[in-house]
Amino acid sequence: MTVTTKKKCLSVLISAVLCAPGLSFADTTTEAEIESITIVGKKATYANNIVDESMKNQQSNMTSVLAVIDNLPGVLINEGDAFGADDWSTSISIRGFQVDLSQQQIGITIDGIANGNSNYGGGAKANRYIDSENLALVEVSQGTADIASRSNEALGGTLNFTTIDPDYDKKITTSLSLGESDAQKFFVRLNSGEIFDNTFAWLSVSTQNSSDWMDQAAENTRDHFAAKVISMIGDTKITGYLSYDDTHEDNYQRIYGLAQFAQEPTWDQLTSEWTGIPYIDQAYRRGWSTLRENLFGYLEAEWQMGSVDFKTNVYYHDNEGRGDWIPPYLVEVTNDGAGNANSELLPQTVFGGPFLGQIFFVNQAGATLTPNAGCVSSLTFPYGGGAAQYDPACYQAGAIPVSSYRHTHYKKQRLGINGDFTWETQIAEFDNVLRGGFWYEDVDRGEYRDWHKIIDSRTGFRYDNTPYWVQYDREFPTDTLMYYVQNEIDFGAALVKLGLKQFNVDVAKDDLFNSANDIDVSSDSDLLLNIGIVVPVNKNLEIFSGFAQNFAAVKDVVLERDDADVSFVEPEETDNFDLGLRYSGNGINAGVTYYQIKFDNRITFISSETVTGIDFLESAAGGYINDGGVESSGFEASVDYALNANWRVYSSLTINDSEYTDAAIKGNKVLGVAENMAVLTLDWQQDDYFAGVSTKYVGKRPLDQENSAEVDSYTVTDFYIGTASKIAETDVQLRLTINNLFDTSYLGTIAPGAGWIGAPRTASFNVTATF
Repeated sequence: MTVTTKKKCLSVLISAVLCAPGLSFADTTTEAEIESITIVGKKATYANNIVDESMKNQQSNMTSVLAVIDNLPGVLINEGDAFGADDWSTSISIRGFQVDLSQQQIGITIDGIANGNSNYGGGAKANRYIDSENLALVEVSQGTADIASRSNEALGGTLNFTTIDPDYDKKITTSLSLGESDAQKFFVRLNSGEIFDNTFAWLSVSTQNSSDWMDQAAENTRDHFAAKVISMIGDTKITGYLSYDDTHEDNYQRIYGLAQFAQEPTWDQLTSEWTGIPYIDQAYRRGWSTLRENLFGYLEAEWQMGSVDFKTNVYYHDNEGRGDWIPPYLVEVTNDGAGNANSELLPQTVFGGPFLGQIFFVNQAGATLTPNAGCVSSLTFPYGGGAAQYDPACYQAGAIPVSSYRHTHYKKQRLGINGDFTWETQIAEFDNVLRGGFWYEDVDRGEYRDWHKIIDSRTGFRYDNTPYWVQYDREFPTDTLMYYVQNEIDFGAALVKLGLKQFNVDVAKDDLFNSANDIDVSSDSDLLLNIGIVVPVNKNLEIFSGFAQNFAAVKDVVLERDDADVSFVEPEETDNFDLGLRYSGNGINAGVTYYQIKFDNRITFISSETVTGIDFLESAAGGYINDGGVESSGFEASVDYALNANWRVYSSLTINDSEYTDAAIKGNKVLGVAENMAVLTLDWQQDDYFAGVSTKYVGKRPLDQENSAEVDSYTVTDFYIGTASKIAETDVQLRLTINNLFDTSYLGTIAPGAGWIGAPRTASFNVTATF
């Protein structure tokens, strides 16, 4: 795969599109558009919802943008704390589809542009691209979704996070947020007003930090910069967006089994103090870290030629980061001979090759020591305790413990282009809309792992910057081409859509140490059908129905393990069917949807972390496999009712049945997926004051595929209260937010046989001034 040639071809294609006939650069007085926020799903042949202002108010300004969609029907968001400061413990669930450490089944886009996958290793969710203060709305398209959705993961719909547009007027918005767990955030945004003829922009900067809610040992930081510009050049609208996000997160750990949760429901088995015993210190929280930098930007042009609207954009994304762990040993990668000093203690690097063993303790000369014969270890933590080779009491006096700081480095560059057209015309007396477009993306992802010696394992986790071993180094070039066409005709009595879509995806692994491990996989889809109908009953009520075949290509993470056989791994596929009613009028917006889904070739990950410990070397079998399928069906309903000028009530209900279809566990419920969820929200506003309370019920969820245990249901209530007023020429808002008001204890994200503890009651306060 020749990356340079492909990028040159892409540059030529971009130039050709942006220089298309019909682009005019004459002056005009057209004003910039401003986003509106409603909860009503747009007129479509599939279930869809849009977040509203009250859903944003229920979360603090420090909260991840993912959290604002949690109250929508069918949606469940779980994060390790109230601020979403840990990607490792984050999960999204919709209709039995999930995004977590091992599954990426829901598409995410930023202003309609692909996010570049959502996995932990090199992926990025929406919170890496958008500050909560810059979020306009989120469009949640469950199930069938829009045919133009740009994602390799949209098996169960798409989440489109959109950014606010620049304001007409020059203004500065400043925000200070303070919260429990040493949380604080400073934010400032400058709206430029009109800087050139019909050109408006804003730029923002924020910095925030927090600790973990268990021991206040973590050091979580996030620095974010963003800017957006909209300009009318003649009849062409130009939009540009740029964001940079630098995050350091100390993780929460999953706990194994309900008994461990019952024993201590406020502790995830990570420690806050360094003991000097490597076996115990592998659980030191500040050594469980996620570091990520994301630079993302796009430039978009929209124009019209006759009755045809065109839109095209080019985008670039650079992702770089690291994942950390502290293995309680050095890996022996050089045979120095019995009784000789270990070269792994020296600042020199071995690249690749097999590991020969493990080194736990050494003498003053640096030679490997073995435990005293017959010694029985007294270590009982973590993972039930370790054997004699880990226990300092099993060695002679003066034995020196040694351990490693293991880094997995991620890097990714994405360059892509999108193009869409919409042609509005008539066939006979009927309105007809023909849509079409494409998405092309070139991705170069790299990953390597190095092992660093802890300088002195007795005193702390500082490490030698020179790694003693680089375990592997590999690259994953991926090309994606998606194209679609859809025709929509409005007969008056019914609006009918028919569309086709196809993906061509090539993914490869290039092992930079051993070319024998190189793999190329072609992951193309068949033609995917997307059909639907909307039947208006009257001016307020409509019936809709849609069917779509969705597709998720084999991703590069599937190719990571050298010992995994990927020859039988196939792309994931789903058939989605929606049937529903939508009502809007008289202060009420409501909808109900029935859905059926058939999910084939489900790809799952066999983890290297278990109840008995972590396989830091990944020496045991592990990797991604096709693990049968899932069938889901259920109902989603929501109603939003303005009781009067001051009071408003919102409620949603989800009844979902997701079962495995593969023979070994056929009929079992899907792990981590709730059968029942319900939300009730009450909002009040009068004069300069506002308040709201929202309660969500989540039903029981299986803890494993065998359904041998299930996680208890839970109910969480969020509360906010505030005031907004004008002081001199400054708009000032004060708001108190309390998440999990009644301090409910529950398990959030679920992994096979394990889960992450949900966040406790967390209060935060925000003051925002605009002048």
